[in-house]
Amino acid sequence: MEASQPVCMNPDCSAAWVYKIGGTMKSSNIGGQAVLEGIMMRNGGKYSVAVRKTDGDIAVDVKEYHSVIPWKTPLKIPFIRGIFNFIDSLVLGMKTLTYSASFFEEEEEEELTEEAAAKQEKRDRILMNLTVVLAVIIAVGLFMVLPYFLSSFVERLTSSRAFMTIFEGVIRVVIFLLYIFLISRTKDIKRTFMYHGAEHKCINCIEHGLELNVENVRKSSKQHKRCGTSFLFFVMIVSIVFCFFITAESQIARVLIRIALFPLIAGVSYEIIRLAGNSDNALINLLSRPGMWVQNMTTKEPDDSMIEVGIRAVEEVFDWRTWQKENL
Repeated sequence: MEASQPVCMNPDCSAAWVYKIGGTMKSSNIGGQAVLEGIMMRNGGKYSVAVRKTDGDIAVDVKEYHSVIPWKTPLKIPFIRGIFNFIDSLVLGMKTLTYSASFFEEEEEEELTEEAAAKQEKRDRILMNLTVVLAVIIAVGLFMVLPYFLSSFVERLTSSRAFMTIFEGVIRVVIFLLYIFLISRTKDIKRTFMYHGAEHKCINCIEHGLELNVENVRKSSKQHKRCGTSFLFFVMIVSIVFCFFITAESQIARVLIRIALFPLIAGVSYEIIRLAGNSDNALINLLSRPGMWVQNMTTKEPDDSMIEVGIRAVEEVFDWRTWQKENL
């Protein structure tokens, strides 16, 4: 990714080494996420989920991608599309996580009848949608409302609205980093972050013109500018800018405006991350660097078995050989 940097023999440094080996980077527009003992990869209207089962085999599920948004127009409008893509990502993420978790649940003593299975699927879908809604509510409360109330404790020490806004933003970033640090201490999340690293490495390998194999993926970068971690970090930063324009005197109004601004903040952040993923400009790389640093907390170096899962997930939905011939 960071083509201007010198060659680095440490595989944990950015993507400079890969750039020197593989040539100019170009975005493939494929993306994905880590799931429980596996990886999901999405390419346009299709996605795959590859999961390493307890017996060592790789289970793969390939499906057509159907947006939860019934209208196509909002998915094409700049600053608006980011809001709906964010919702889509949450829903697809929960769906693929549920699929991966199904391999590690205790087997039912009796197989469900077709009617019972249909009812169970309906209940699971309702539960998944409620979980997504709850996740959004918690995120808004934790990262938008809580920092405001915490920053208000020092309001009596200064009359500077600019200072208060920046201080609130700093609290927001600290909460975000602390949250990532705490969840990264659990065993399951550590392994998920390793699969997250494998996902990035596979995409970087392709986008830098290298053949998609274990050896090349292993030496590719575990950081990527289109990562969801970078997106969330941009949300933290963009929110500081937007909060500068909140001048309401009422505390309740300030809170409500912050909540109302969240979709717009997400939309702007999406456009920034989209631009970063399709540009190798020096300024864009510089702006992307803080998010890449944060990715050191959410991505870990995978082992070869995890890389194999990532390669399998990619090849189920993406003809990387043809793409490289046409684009690199």
